[in-house]
Amino acid sequence: MALTSQHSGVPRWVLVPAAAGALFIVLPLVALATRVEWGSFFSLIGSDSSQAALWLSLRTSAASTVLCLLLGVPMALVLARTTFRGQAVLRSIVLLPLVLPPVVGGIALLYTFGRKGLLGETLDVLGWQIAFSTTAVVIAQTFVSLPFMVVSLEGTLRTAGQQYEVVAATLGARPTTVLRRVTLPLVLPGLAAGAVLSFARALGEFGATITFAGSLEGVTRTLPLEIYLQRESDPDAAVALSLLLVVVAVLVIGLVRGGRGAAT
Repeated sequence: MALTSQHSGVPRWVLVPAAAGALFIVLPLVALATRVEWGSFFSLIGSDSSQAALWLSLRTSAASTVLCLLLGVPMALVLARTTFRGQAVLRSIVLLPLVLPPVVGGIALLYTFGRKGLLGETLDVLGWQIAFSTTAVVIAQTFVSLPFMVVSLEGTLRTAGQQYEVVAATLGARPTTVLRRVTLPLVLPGLAAGAVLSFARALGEFGATITFAGSLEGVTRTLPLEIYLQRESDPDAAVALSLLLVVVAVLVIGLVRGGRGAAT
């Protein structure tokens, strides 16, 4: 179908900067694809270190997504369904990791869970060493991914409204029953979208991870860290792994849009 703005209310001149913006995003991806050694693509992404980084990223991203669900769903419910003093401040704090440089988040986590951190000495006495471990990777990924879950679900909750929940409560359903039987099924598309976006953000996390967890192969070296290291020693492998992350990101976006399309 031909692109038209005659009846859309959008001036035709807007299409020019819109196209420029689209090219600004697409051209670097095209440039990346043109630099891939396609004949050796699978061997480049199939090295032992690359495979270890990939599977570590998938495992830790899945674990951090579960944590985002466990923490983000209650936070979104409180922000969307209650009113209290300081709510705006709490929302700003929840969204802070979205704009905070990841390396700053990593330093903050290090001074919280590190051996000499706020909680680190207590955890060390209990025999739990978190910094520079796989657990640290999961915590760093959760820190940067949690706002995506909260924002996505809070928006869906506000859009859905409370009429069905009010009806269920009027009929005698307990709050927990309303949450389980009415609220969560009603916002399931938003919940799924938040989970997928959180997973994707965790998969691409770099700054907080390298600062808080380090880069130990098989333990804390996720795929973005592997790409960074390969950039110096094997640029072709770094390009191939970068394209692999792009493909994963495209699939994630497709899942989100497909879920929202099915919901409507």
